[in-house]
Amino acid sequence: MTSQSNTKTREILPPKGLTQLNLQELWQFRDLLYIFIWRDIKVRYKQTVIGVGWAIIQPLITMIIFSLFFGRLMNVPSQGIPYPVFVYAGLLLWNYFFTALTDISNSLVGNENMIKKVYFPRIILPIAQATTPAVDFVFAFIVLLGLMWYYQYIPHWQGILILPILLLLTLIISLGAGFFLAALNARYRDVRYILPFFTQLLLFVTPVIYPLEIIPERFQALAMLNPMAGIITVSRSLLLGLPLPNWPQLLGISAIIAIPVFVIGIAYFRRTERFFADEL
Repeated sequence: MTSQSNTKTREILPPKGLTQLNLQELWQFRDLLYIFIWRDIKVRYKQTVIGVGWAIIQPLITMIIFSLFFGRLMNVPSQGIPYPVFVYAGLLLWNYFFTALTDISNSLVGNENMIKKVYFPRIILPIAQATTPAVDFVFAFIVLLGLMWYYQYIPHWQGILILPILLLLTLIISLGAGFFLAALNARYRDVRYILPFFTQLLLFVTPVIYPLEIIPERFQALAMLNPMAGIITVSRSLLLGLPLPNWPQLLGISAIIAIPVFVIGIAYFRRTERFFADEL
């Protein structure tokens, strides 16, 4: 006598078309997403003496080093703005992008035991990692306001109003590139070693420590292929009240580049998702 099993095998296929981002599934697992976000926030500065103070100290130290080297020694132009204020305003969104991209790329490798044991939408992990650096961003923005007050500069209202949009656009870029790198990192661990060098190089080709205007005009179109170039230029100019009549155009170029980056990144992530448990 033979017995037949009533268990059914569920085959997970790569999603297609608009199902690349299953919003219904994300909503069903929203409580888990909140748990991951809160966990990452608590773990971020756990067992550190200064704690969340590192969110303030790190960008301040970077600002001081850049101000001494580029502002004092190399006399990099800062459009009439005190260089510490100029460079810190550029670092504001750059630090969020750098931290989010690094954390997202390591999100799968850092949770490999959980991925191997239980099913949940893997895409929750990168999203959670992209959200937690926003805490650092808030503290960094408060420091920028204090720095502007010290140098007797008042933040422009237009810059404050558009800052959430710029942060959202930076989040989209970070997620798009991060989805791709996280999936790639699950298979090739070289990514974690290559990424720091890449981001350091990207910092110097992005107008963070210098204004976009010092790039020769014939190369500015090439520089704008980096979506962070437009975002940082617009955020700094509008916050500090610097003249930038073509800021809608710069922001539009960044958005046009950011959307395909996001779509390609999430498509690659979802198509390789079923192999994560085996590759990690």
